[in-house]
Amino acid sequence: MTAEPSRATADSMAAYYAKRASIYERVYLKPERQADLRAMEAALAEPFAGRRVLEIACGTGWWTPHGAARAAHWRATDLNPETMDVARAKPGMPAQVRFQAVDAYRFAELGDETFDAAFAGCWWSHVPLARLPGWLAALHARLEPGAVVVMLDNRYVPGSSTPISRRDAEGNTYQQRALDDGSRHEVLKNFPTPEAAIAALGPRARDARWTAHTHYWVLQYTLA
Repeated sequence: MTAEPSRATADSMAAYYAKRASIYERVYLKPERQADLRAMEAALAEPFAGRRVLEIACGTGWWTPHGAARAAHWRATDLNPETMDVARAKPGMPAQVRFQAVDAYRFAELGDETFDAAFAGCWWSHVPLARLPGWLAALHARLEPGAVVVMLDNRYVPGSSTPISRRDAEGNTYQQRALDDGSRHEVLKNFPTPEAAIAALGPRARDARWTAHTHYWVLQYTLA
């Protein structure tokens, strides 16, 4: 049992995703996940139609073209330039997408800018439980009343998900992952229940809807 994840843990995870950038999307090629992926991709544009959207931790931009297809403006942000380089190079990226290096915990790089929608794909699971309320509050502070928020992430499915290697004193769970260069990395990966996720949203969240797919979940809500 260990204490709350340290800054070193966050830095280690950032380094892992930077090294993984060129092969990140292999996870989306798993045959058993294809039905879920197609369903979520097809549904992602509608909530953001005509809106100015802040995407958190866009990574290699798997979700970006699907969500941004009908948006007025889409700000795709990530801490790692390596992953955003992959995203920028994708053919067919909508013209309304702009990439920007942003720390997802502080959003300081955005200045005073606000948005009327937000999206995070496979980011929630990497936020330490102790930091989740603060992160959500920081995100909501960047959003206007009536903003639509969509989060999606992995469900834990034995045989498809990487096994959980340990749980710390705060309740965070971790996985051991290997890269092609043989290096091994410990990655924080939480799998919330619908009740826990909705309870974490805070008092501004309205009309929260949880959709469970076989391998993923989607949480959509509106801010008061």
